[in-house]
Amino acid sequence: MEGQSILCDLAIFLLAEDNPFIVWTFNNSLIINSFEFMDINYAKKILKKTVSDYNSISDKYSRVREKDWKEMDFLFDKYLDSKDRVLDLGCGNGRFFPSFLKKETEYFGVDPSLNLINIAQDNYHQGNFQVASGNSLPFSNNYFDKVYSIAVLHHIPSLDLRLQFLKEVKRVLKVDGYLILTVWDLKEKLKRRGFFDWLKLDKGDVFLPWYGSKDTYFHCFNLEELVQLVKDSGFDVLEKGEISIGKKPYSNFYIVAKKITYGKKTRNRSQIQYRCFRGCRSGALLRED
Repeated sequence: MEGQSILCDLAIFLLAEDNPFIVWTFNNSLIINSFEFMDINYAKKILKKTVSDYNSISDKYSRVREKDWKEMDFLFDKYLDSKDRVLDLGCGNGRFFPSFLKKETEYFGVDPSLNLINIAQDNYHQGNFQVASGNSLPFSNNYFDKVYSIAVLHHIPSLDLRLQFLKEVKRVLKVDGYLILTVWDLKEKLKRRGFFDWLKLDKGDVFLPWYGSKDTYFHCFNLEELVQLVKDSGFDVLEKGEISIGKKPYSNFYIVAKKITYGKKTRNRSQIQYRCFRGCRSGALLRED
């Protein structure tokens, strides 16, 4: 009875606070998750580990992911124009380079993994590949006609870093430039999320084994969330949908978006936070596990 009284008093106290939260009892202890977004330093630590993971698995990964996905050909055939200056953001081992070469584009491929870039350079000598982070691109403003980012954004932890990633994309795109973006549909993987992952990760985040690496970070987007994030970053979404790949098949979400230059500003995190969680502000969710 005393524990229940403390829990109720705590809930009443927290209801007066501005941030939504969840309270658990676990082994006779109280655990509070305030729904604050992931700590930025922790997010940067995760991102650094993800790059390290890809460096360590680069050979094995490249053997399995040697070719492009033919189911995505329409994204290149429909939106690439000859002589476009194009950024392949998160190019990995360069496996999509032939699709850009076929269209005779001016190609630039960047990836934070040195080992994957080395493999890309060995496989495609014509390509302009370099090591670079998507959150700090080494290009001038309004430089590219198109930016392609295939299966990258789900590896970027925290809303802060995802917004920064998309802000950089917008910066280097020309006026009326296009972003072609895909992520994996990982909703089934959320079942593997551990109890204590709630304490540091955001909703939709999960750590998974990946080609021999342990606890590689993924964010499990749904299409609605992805569309809203791109819109909040200053883009007009022109096309969206799902792509099924392989025999199993594996589902991917895709978005084609155009850079907006007038009449709409990129939202900041606090504006997005309020929209995402305004439904939680009416009260506490109390649960016993």
